Amino acid sequence: MSNAFEVHGRKPLKGTITPQGAKNEALQVICAVLLTQEKVTLSNLPDILDVNLLIGLLTSMGVKTQRTDRHTCIFQADDIDFDYLSTDDFRKKSARLRGSVMIAGPMLTRFGSAYFPNPGGDKIGRRPLDIHIRGLRNLGATFTHSEEKYSQVTAPHGLSGKYMLLDEPSVTGTANLVMAASLAEGTTTIYNAACEPYIQQLCKMLVKMGASIQGIGSNLLVVEGVATLRGCEHVILPDMIEIGSFIGLAAMTQSEIIIENAGVEHLGMILDKFRQLGIQLSISDNNIHIPAQDIYEIQTFMDGSILTIYDHPWPGFTPDLLSIVLVVATQARGSVLVHQKMFESRLFFVDKLIDMGAQIILCDPHRAAVIGLARKYPLRGITMSSPDIRAGVALLIAALSAEGKSIIQNIDQIDRGYQHIDERLQQLGADIKRV
Repeated sequence: MSNAFEVHGRKPLKGTITPQGAKNEALQVICAVLLTQEKVTLSNLPDILDVNLLIGLLTSMGVKTQRTDRHTCIFQADDIDFDYLSTDDFRKKSARLRGSVMIAGPMLTRFGSAYFPNPGGDKIGRRPLDIHIRGLRNLGATFTHSEEKYSQVTAPHGLSGKYMLLDEPSVTGTANLVMAASLAEGTTTIYNAACEPYIQQLCKMLVKMGASIQGIGSNLLVVEGVATLRGCEHVILPDMIEIGSFIGLAAMTQSEIIIENAGVEHLGMILDKFRQLGIQLSISDNNIHIPAQDIYEIQTFMDGSILTIYDHPWPGFTPDLLSIVLVVATQARGSVLVHQKMFESRLFFVDKLIDMGAQIILCDPHRAAVIGLARKYPLRGITMSSPDIRAGVALLIAALSAEGKSIIQNIDQIDRGYQHIDERLQQLGADIKRV
């Protein structure tokens, strides 16, 4: 795989783009196929590194996988290779992506044993697994830690439903516990559960498989355990983070872009936040139209004070789009304070934007003040490296709006979350190539 993008900026883009399937939902529902021995068909899968790694991991575990095309896969977990789970190969593969932690809940509840890998993923700050571990212990699991940075978790007599109040509404933690509770004995109540559309989709898929779940869409989930689950077919939502990225791209490059089949009803407050940055957009038949706009002006609060945009668990604004908001604000008219509450290392890419000419004050690891230049001084191309998925795309958007040539290195991070992004942007007229 190529390891850098070469980008020549300041080229207006035009056209229609379709968002990929949601990465975060895909990782959850792929793990859920382990709950049944029947066939499960997943469609609108994003063709990205993290998803393909997880499918490869399940295949190594003995799950039968049939890829009818790059976005559809039929899974059947009727012959798991349990010996493989204690191998170095399993530990190495599962450590490459964070989504592998969600294998534990399904394996534990169906087979009574699982392994917790040391998870990979973005280096965006502390993301402890305590919620997963405490939750599974509440259900009756026993953990055995080893020096090789993995834990074996067992429940030889099965799991039993419990009431639990989560420390925080962890998305992957909620997913793991809902899947574990679906085959546990009795009633499991999960309060302060995550309620993102990804979790709603997972719960709806489990219900199609025969699970009993009440409270879908709220932060109070009640799961009545059942004896077995059946197969099903499930379609993954459009990726809301990619949709937000394309809105920011259109604004930064003064381009007219239509995002089609955008799943608008599942976007929460994303569109409103971009409107607060002054970006015009309209909705028609599930499509989002962003017109070419010379200047967009950041709103202020009603008393005239500077706008603050911060992340918050759903239905608040997703932390995955704060990097995009920050880069888009650099070319707006006005100022904004970006407050990244959930992760303490996610703003550490702003030094690259400052090198490009952006006016940003990094107040501390969680807050950055952005002074929009209203395009008075365009960004300039530089050589930079992508630290994580979302920062990588924010830097790519900056490069597409900058004067001259930019080189973005470590683009494997971008490929983890955005499928064939260079080819899709080329179709809009972007001057981007892998080198």
